[in-house]
Amino acid sequence: MNRLLVVRCPDLLDEDESGASLRAFVTVIEAVEAHCPWVTVVRPGVCSLPARGPARYFGGEGPLVRLVAEATSDITTVEVGVADGLFAAELAARSGTIVPAGGTPRFLAPMRVDILGRPELAELLDRLGIRTLGDFAALPESHVLGRFGADGVLCHRAAGGRSDQLGDDRRGAAGRQVEARRTGGRRSGAPTGEPEFWGGVSDTDARAIRALTAVQDLIGVDGVVAAHLQGGRGPAQRARLVTWNDGDHGEERGLGAPWPGQIPPPAPAVVHPRPLGAELVDDGGQPVSVSGRGLLTAVPCRLSVEQSPWSTVHAWAGPWPSDERWWSRSRRRSARMQVVTGTVAHLLLVERGRWWVEATYR
Repeated sequence: MNRLLVVRCPDLLDEDESGASLRAFVTVIEAVEAHCPWVTVVRPGVCSLPARGPARYFGGEGPLVRLVAEATSDITTVEVGVADGLFAAELAARSGTIVPAGGTPRFLAPMRVDILGRPELAELLDRLGIRTLGDFAALPESHVLGRFGADGVLCHRAAGGRSDQLGDDRRGAAGRQVEARRTGGRRSGAPTGEPEFWGGVSDTDARAIRALTAVQDLIGVDGVVAAHLQGGRGPAQRARLVTWNDGDHGEERGLGAPWPGQIPPPAPAVVHPRPLGAELVDDGGQPVSVSGRGLLTAVPCRLSVEQSPWSTVHAWAGPWPSDERWWSRSRRRSARMQVVTGTVAHLLLVERGRWWVEATYR
């Protein structure tokens, strides 16, 4: 998860009819932006910013926390903390704590479950003898899902330091007013021309972040997902969808590992959600397959997709065989190859003697 610094203003958490709290909070944000422009409104009285870039510049997280506290303490009472993830960082701010990187689960473990803000869940957990976040996080997630549902799982992940947010809309209309007021004009003190230096993004990306955040306000945090690239052999294996957050840049995992049988670039334009059944035959109409040695049994001549009319195969490449989980009973042997028919190219997958169109090039 992202390393975040949270600024919490306990006297500005509640709205007032005059709007004084809102105006004071905007002033707090402007003071923080003088040191790092990438400030996100969590809700009225609470804002966050990515800690890594500014910490490197100001000599560490401790000096950064002191600098932010000094810049805002003349405006109102402030609490500043740092941790991995928004949920833990806000709790760290309440106690003025800098939680060491990787130490979020230990930091959260002794806290009572009612800190999750789910009174009914906390009451039920208490009756079951589960009174701390550590106790709750120790439960198997499958058991939590069966007993407490999807919202219970979100809370369970937050309790174990494995989730940035609890999935609820805690910003509200006032939070959106803060965002609109502060982004409607010039961002005072924001450096220009140095987005990568500050660990931030361009103005275009910042606008996109604000738009996606607004969508999450409307449909929930889990309603906006982003595609992450990861290791794998086929195109469908190399992409995964995860809940989007404004500090997540799709860190790739497993890309440097060897993947025997991985198809070469370029990547196909369309990956079919459901592979399309296909037939591949030679010039005599006999089925083409891949031998146990990973070689084609004949030269491909014609291809039919989903019982459509036959198309002539003009060119082909491969096959690229793969042998997954060879050590277990669930061993999976398959092979992929590329074929060109007219102006279209397909990525074919053969498994247990059957051909499938896994993806299509345009």
